[in-house]
Amino acid sequence: MSNEILINVTSPETRVALVENGVLHELIIERAHRRGLVGNIYKGIVCRVLPGMQAAFIDVGLERAAFLHASDLGIHDTDSAGTENIEHFLEENQTVIVQVTKDPLGNKGARLTSELAIPSRYMVYMPYGQVNGVSQRIECENERIRLRTCMDDFRCEFKTGSYIARTAAESVDTGILRADMLFLLKLWNSVEPKLEDTEPGKLVHQDLPLSVRVIRDLYRHDIDKIRVDSAQTHGRLVRFAQEFAPELTPYIEYYTGNRPVFDIYSVEDEVQKALARKVTLKSGGHLVFDQTEAMTTVDVNTGAYVGKRSLEETIFKTNLEAAQVIARQLRLRNLGGIIILDFIDMNDQNHRDQVLQALEKHLERDHAKTMISQVSPLGLVEMTRKRTRESLEHILCEPCSTCGGRGVLKTAETTCLEIFREIIREARQYEMNSLLVLANNDVVERLLDEEANTIAELERTLGVQIKFRVENQYSQEQYDVVLL
Repeated sequence: MSNEILINVTSPETRVALVENGVLHELIIERAHRRGLVGNIYKGIVCRVLPGMQAAFIDVGLERAAFLHASDLGIHDTDSAGTENIEHFLEENQTVIVQVTKDPLGNKGARLTSELAIPSRYMVYMPYGQVNGVSQRIECENERIRLRTCMDDFRCEFKTGSYIARTAAESVDTGILRADMLFLLKLWNSVEPKLEDTEPGKLVHQDLPLSVRVIRDLYRHDIDKIRVDSAQTHGRLVRFAQEFAPELTPYIEYYTGNRPVFDIYSVEDEVQKALARKVTLKSGGHLVFDQTEAMTTVDVNTGAYVGKRSLEETIFKTNLEAAQVIARQLRLRNLGGIIILDFIDMNDQNHRDQVLQALEKHLERDHAKTMISQVSPLGLVEMTRKRTRESLEHILCEPCSTCGGRGVLKTAETTCLEIFREIIREARQYEMNSLLVLANNDVVERLLDEEANTIAELERTLGVQIKFRVENQYSQEQYDVVLL
């Protein structure tokens, strides 16, 4: 099976699917009215400085003020307690050049940094940087030395900022790397004059659109094909590749099939499954994903899988399969922040080690930075995954208007008991002869059936007549008690 990148382009949105061995592993969605902001450079205005948080809120012209922490200022001035003093560097109404590192998430504004970085296919240029670097994923020491030498020579020749060699730079010819660095230098020379000319609170430089960023950020040597279903976007990708990565041009294909490009590997079906809380394992076990404000939890269950040899072996095989599926689902759902994995308890230390090793192995292909801890005393695996954009669920879904995002509703019985308490409260507060209860059909049916004796007792005790009316637009939790 081949590894492919599928690009579906329509006027409202662009979707990119990374398919590995016929299975969807990653999905990126960018909508026209809400384009990603990561990589954009702004000339911001300091709205508020918070010494207690060592942070500041910056107005960059977005809906919400963006967040800039002292650690992202690149400052090293500290007080006697060893903490950075952001108030020494920023004050209200000051202008500052910043770059977005994280898109707005939920009610939080964008995350900013003042240490600018402009990426290309093989390099990242940091105009204010002092030291060159190499991606940690390049492990060969000789290759790391070669790349550093190439960057150091270029930096000495052109007296520029610093560069970081990306993973894609491994084994790439020195001439191509120099051309890439020269392109970044020219791009920065075109951006730099705008820093003075741009009005405060405005955009200075916008990063490439999603369809082009795919070639720059997602393409790897094991990708066999890039299929795009838009002739215009295909032409743009080919021109970009010819200029910056000529070796990629033969892999870019204009898809003209009758079936939608996402139907080739049942991508649409996989997207629907990725929105479900429960994920079924081939063995018969299942995973349960719960995404909250603070963290994401993943619970592993054996389900219908009973195994053939022993309980420990059954648990071990289920956890091994779960490790592979969890790694894929984290990428597909784009879950970030703190993640707690509740694997089934294993008594054998060797089994626990093997499950952790399997998880680490499957996460190696994830371009987002992850960090895994050992198994906690409670048998939980704590990990983090870098979050730069909203999760798939937050992009495609919104909280349920009925339950308010809780995922549960009060039972009809609970609502009936609340209504009884409200009737008593109203009867003691006001003089009345009758009242009307407006409620959901299921609630009214229960009031007239199972709760009929309670209603009769209330009418006798309170001396009021109680009437009912069904409101079809009411949820099971909604009701009104109206005085007549």
